[in-house]
Amino acid sequence: MPRSRITFRQLETFSTVARLGSFTRAADALHLTQPAVSIQIRHLAEAVGLPLFDHSGKVLALTAAGAELLATTRSLDDVWNRFESAVDELQGLRRGKLRVALVTTAKYFLPRMLGAFCARYPEIEIELEIANREKVVERLRGNQDDLYVMSYPPGDLDIVRYPFLDNEYVVLAPASHWAVGKRVSLEALAEEPFLLRELGSGSRNVIDQHLQHNGRTLKLRLALASNEAIRQLVASGMGLAVLSRHALGDSLELGSVAILDVEGFPLQRPWSVVHLRSKILPLPAQAFLDELLRNASTAAPCRATTEGGLPRQPDRKTVGTAAELRRRRASGP
Repeated sequence: MPRSRITFRQLETFSTVARLGSFTRAADALHLTQPAVSIQIRHLAEAVGLPLFDHSGKVLALTAAGAELLATTRSLDDVWNRFESAVDELQGLRRGKLRVALVTTAKYFLPRMLGAFCARYPEIEIELEIANREKVVERLRGNQDDLYVMSYPPGDLDIVRYPFLDNEYVVLAPASHWAVGKRVSLEALAEEPFLLRELGSGSRNVIDQHLQHNGRTLKLRLALASNEAIRQLVASGMGLAVLSRHALGDSLELGSVAILDVEGFPLQRPWSVVHLRSKILPLPAQAFLDELLRNASTAAPCRATTEGGLPRQPDRKTVGTAAELRRRRASGP
C-alpha cells in the first residue's frame, strides 16, 4: 500500500517519462529540470513501495509495478476527462481536449474533417497521432487516445466500432499498361508483379483475405509501408498495386497511373472509428464522433464487408450516433 500521498503532478510526470522513454525529454516537455523530474519519480516510487523504471539497460523500461501504475494513470485520466467534460457540458462545448489516432491512409481525409470540427470549436485542444496500423492498435490497446480511425479494427479487443465512410480498394497500374480501359479478371493479371503494403496493414489484410476467399495468389514483388512510394513505383512501371482510393492523391489527375477495371474490384472495407468499450469518452470526443456519423448519414450508405470482401449489411448494433449507442449500452443487451 502507498505510504504517502500521491499527487496528480507526480502521475503526470511519470506518464510523460513513460511515454517519451527519457527523463531528459520528459523534463523538456514539462518545462522542468531533469533533477526535478527525477525527484518526483523517486517520491512516487517511494509512495508505491516498488521501483517504477528499470535502469539496467540502454532503454528506459517500465517495471511490472510501473506498467500497472501507467494503466491506472490512464484510467484516472479518463475519469478526470469525464469530469472536465461534465463541467464543459454545463458551460457549453467551448474547451477541452480531443485525442485521435489514425492509420497512415486515413491522413488523406480525416484531418480535413478534424479541421472543420476545430473551426467550430477553436478552443478545443487537439492531439493527432498518425502511424501504421500496428502502432495505432498498440495505442488502442494501451488506451492512449480517445478515438482511433482504421479500416481493419483488431478482433482481440473489446471495442465499439462505428463504420462511417466507404473505403474502396482498387487495382492501380501505370497509365501505359496494356489492361487500361479493358475489363479483365484477376487471373489475367496473375503473371504481373504486385507492390503491396506491408504485412499487418489494413490494405494488406483486405487483399490477403480476398485472395484467400477466392483461392487466388499474386506475384508479390515488393512490400512497402508507404502509399506514396507504391504510387511512384507503379508510375515507373515496376508493377501493379492494390491501394485504397483515398491513398491515390492527385496521381490520377497527373495521368501517371490508372485504375484497372478488374472483376471483383473495388473491394469494400469501411473506415471505422473505434474506442475501447470501457473508454469514458470526454465531451469533445463524443461531439466529434457524433459529427463523423452525422456527416456519414447524409452521404451514401457505408457498405461493410465480410471477411472475404463480399458486401453485407452494416452491423446495426454498432452503427448510430454516440448518444444512441450510449443509450443502448445503458439499457443492456
